[in-house]
Parts: sequence; C-alpha cells; structure tokens
Amino acid sequence: MFTVKATQHVLAVNDLEKTERYLLDVLGFSVRFSVEGWSFISLGDFHVMLGHCPDEVPACDTHEHAYFAYVNCDGIDELYARYQQRGAVIFQPISNKPWGIREFGVATPEGHRMMFGEDIGDA
Repeated sequence: MFTVKATQHVLAVNDLEKTERYLLDVLGFSVRFSVEGWSFISLGDFHVMLGHCPDEVPACDTHEHAYFAYVNCDGIDELYARYQQRGAVIFQPISNKPWGIREFGVATPEGHRMMFGEDIGDA
C-alpha cells in the first residue's frame, strides 16, 4: 500500500550560509546534516533541503510564485509570537480565515515564502 513517509522541500538559494542561519536562528530549524553546497534542515517533521545556486534568480524576483510550503501545525499563536520576537520576515499577519484555518506567512531573506496554519474549525 502506498504511503507518504515525509516530504522534503528543495530550495535553490543564492547565499546558503545566510539562508541557513536565518532558518536556524530565527525560524528555529535544526541541521540534520550538511555536505558541500547543501544543507538539510528540519523544523519537526518539516524538512527542507537548501542547495547553493548562486546564479539562480532569487525567489523574491518570482513575486507571487515564491511560495514553497504550507505547514499544518498546532500552537500557532505561540509560534507566531516567537517569530515576531526573533524578527522573522512576516509577510502575512496571523488571522482567522473563513475556511477554518488560523494562519500567517513568513519569508526567507531571499524571498521564499511559507505559510503556517492551524485548524480552528468553523471560523
């Protein structure tokens, strides 16, 4: 029977060290391992592979297409407060949505955007 064990999002980044530091220090990720040109990091079961691609167009230049992940979570208000305190790039403030999700959006220094959402049922 087919099952999904986990997903890993792959991001091309111009500045691997800066992006890794932001994800570790500000967003609370941890390093699983690194090899030349790659950093494999996680926030719980949310896995990201950062690949050093200095000649690629930065995500911020793709405008509305820079989203790469939607993270379903619990404890969203605590996470949002922590990210505010750490100076995360918050592009969408936390709010309850009509589709029954409380969510907010953060971005990396290069503009990769991710959403965090918690199910709140009928809003």
